[in-house]
Amino acid sequence: MRTLAVFFIGISLLMISACGSKNSQFDASGTFEATEIIVSSEATGKILEFEVQEGMDLKVNQTVGYIDSLQLYLKKMQLLANLKTVESRRPDTKVQIASIQQQIETAKSEKLRIERLLKSNAANQKQLDDVIAQISILEKQLEAQKSSLDITNRSIGGEISAIEIQVAQLNDQLKKCKISSPINGTVLVKYAEKGEFTAMGKPLFKIADTGNMFLRAYVTSDQLTKLKIGESIKVFADFGESENKEYTGTITWISSKSEFTPKTIQTQNERANLVYAIKVAVKNDGYLKIGMYGNIKIAPPAP
Repeated sequence: MRTLAVFFIGISLLMISACGSKNSQFDASGTFEATEIIVSSEATGKILEFEVQEGMDLKVNQTVGYIDSLQLYLKKMQLLANLKTVESRRPDTKVQIASIQQQIETAKSEKLRIERLLKSNAANQKQLDDVIAQISILEKQLEAQKSSLDITNRSIGGEISAIEIQVAQLNDQLKKCKISSPINGTVLVKYAEKGEFTAMGKPLFKIADTGNMFLRAYVTSDQLTKLKIGESIKVFADFGESENKEYTGTITWISSKSEFTPKTIQTQNERANLVYAIKVAVKNDGYLKIGMYGNIKIAPPAP
C-alpha cells in the first residue's frame, strides 16, 4: 500500500512539473476575441423574411431579410402622384409671353412704317407718339407677366422640392426595412424569427468578424518595456494538452492603466498582482475560435 502511495505521489509531481514547464515557455496568456456587432432593426413592423442561422457566414451588405414596408411604399406612390400634379401646374413662360412679344414686334414694325411716312409728310407726329406709347405699355405688360410667371414657378418649385424631400425620406425608410450584414463575419446569436413583430432598435442578430481575431493577453510591467504598438509577435493558439499552433500577430493596443490579474489568466510571474492588457491582431486561418486560450512569446531584445 505504501509503495502504491509513493507511485501516485510521483505521478502527481511529474504532472505538476510538466504543467509548469508548459506555462513557463510562454511569457503571457489570454483569450481570443473578435469584433462583435449587434445588428438591430432600423424599422418597425412584421419581419417578412429573415434568412439567418447561427454559425452562418455573411458578406458585407448581404441582404438577409425584410421588414414589412407596404404602407411606406403606398405613401411614396401617393407623393409621386402629387408630384406629377404639381408639376402639371407649372406655367410655360415661353408660351405665356409669346402673345405680348408678338404685339410688341407688330407695334415696332408700325413705328418704323410711320417714321418713314412722317419723313415724306404722309403721317403726323401724333400717330408716331401713339405707337411709341403703345410699345411702352406692351413692354411693361411683358415685364409684369414675366415677374408673375417667375413667382408662380418659384412657388411651384418650392412645392416640388418639399415633395421630393418627403420622397427621399421614404426611400431612406424603405432602405432601412432591408436587413443586411454590416461586415464580413459569422453569425453568433439570432435574436428574432420570421413572422415576429420588431421595433426600431430591437436586436435581430449578433455577428463577429472572425476572419480577424485579437488575443487579449496580460503582461507585467517589466515585460511592458519590451513591447510597442505595431510590433510583430509570436502567438500560440492552445488546442489542448501540448498542442499549440503558431501564428504571427501584431500588437494593436496596449492599456495605459494596470489592473489586477484576472483569475483565469496566467502570467510568467504568478505573483504579479498588477498587469497591463494588450491586444494582438491575428489573421484567422479558420481554426481560431472566440474564447479559445492563447499565449504569446516575447522576443528577447536585440544585442
